[in-house]
Amino acid sequence: MKITIIGTGYVGLVSGAVFADWGHDVVCLDVDQEKIDMIKKGVMPIYEEGLEELVKKVIDEGRFKATTDYKMAVEHGELIFICVGTPSNQAGAANLNYVFNASKSIGKFMKSGEYTVVITKSTVPVGTHQKVKKNILEGAGKKKVDFDVASNPEFLREGTSIYDANNTDRVVVGSDSDKALNMLESLYKHLNAPIVKTDLASAELIKYSANAFLATKISFINEISQICERTGADVVNVAKGMGLDSRIGPKFLNAGIGYGGSCFPKDVEALYRTSSENFYDFRLLRGVMDANERQKEYFLEKVWNKYGKNLSNIKFGILGSAFKNGTDDTRKSVAVSIIKSLRGAGANLLITDPAALSNTKNELGDKHINYSKKIEGVFKDVDAVFILTEWPEFDSIDYEKFGKIMKKKVIFDGRNLLDPETMTKLGFEYFGVGRKV
Repeated sequence: MKITIIGTGYVGLVSGAVFADWGHDVVCLDVDQEKIDMIKKGVMPIYEEGLEELVKKVIDEGRFKATTDYKMAVEHGELIFICVGTPSNQAGAANLNYVFNASKSIGKFMKSGEYTVVITKSTVPVGTHQKVKKNILEGAGKKKVDFDVASNPEFLREGTSIYDANNTDRVVVGSDSDKALNMLESLYKHLNAPIVKTDLASAELIKYSANAFLATKISFINEISQICERTGADVVNVAKGMGLDSRIGPKFLNAGIGYGGSCFPKDVEALYRTSSENFYDFRLLRGVMDANERQKEYFLEKVWNKYGKNLSNIKFGILGSAFKNGTDDTRKSVAVSIIKSLRGAGANLLITDPAALSNTKNELGDKHINYSKKIEGVFKDVDAVFILTEWPEFDSIDYEKFGKIMKKKVIFDGRNLLDPETMTKLGFEYFGVGRKV
């Protein structure tokens, strides 16, 4: 099939490369010339394991092109995927300007007389596709165009997105057109996964519902961690006992400093906004959002209780600034939020992250912050070390060795990556989340 991808972010670039690897003829479009130039040179604008090698492979094989030429890209595709950002606006609703601008441009350059399916992979609220259709027609003007709209929400996880695309546990496609649904089914039929063919509204709601449920699971175990701290229980043991129940499962039961990233916060907020706009108060989601915000404050209270709220003479080492391991993404990162709070209290900070240092520096600058590519750099002469991202590299550090170069042997483990008993035996004062020390 001839496929066009609009947007070269985490969803668009990965999807385009994977589709090309499946044997399809793919054109990836972005309005950012710098990003397109990087891709053409084999340099990825995002960090994703295996992506650089995959893009180089499909470019060399002649199945993948990157361009800023809207006309060429739209005329190429029989399937056109919209993969642009849908960030939250100030009211908490999804900002759909990028989606609608892309829709108008598709209509403007769509060929007359050739059938096209316009598919939204971007996460959008219920009812968006009717507006997408309207914008395509507006862009087309008096030109007669033959198209259908469809929804194909993505379920890729940053850090493992190429694997996820090839090993998905389900494919969701929604449209009011059987022809569009059949074309999308043909695209994915080789995967060993069920294909859910449904209406547009249901497909749009599935992605929000899935992310909101996972966020709820995270907030639930974080609330349990607070009970553990007040009763002497250990949240890791509690989560293990819960997760062995097949109805619950162990995933997303790791207590910590809260969920973040480019999806969960905005999707939970947008779903709550949708419920409000439809005259329903989704109180459970309101509680999920409140619990997530409180979890950061509970963690910071451990710091205030030990050092007070004036940290002007304190130096901290920070392990991790990405919102999760396996990515360079710092959008809505809880780690960055905590770093800002520590700096705001006057602390001097040394930060390392295996992938996100550049994005972190762009977001935070260098006021009271130094950045280190080496892990050892954040231990030297610091009063405490914070683990804020669950990179496996931080689990395998020789803490006995690096503890000797710290001013004080104190660990604030915001991801429960370490064993409290082991750290205590090594002479560390250990602060976890819901852990029994």
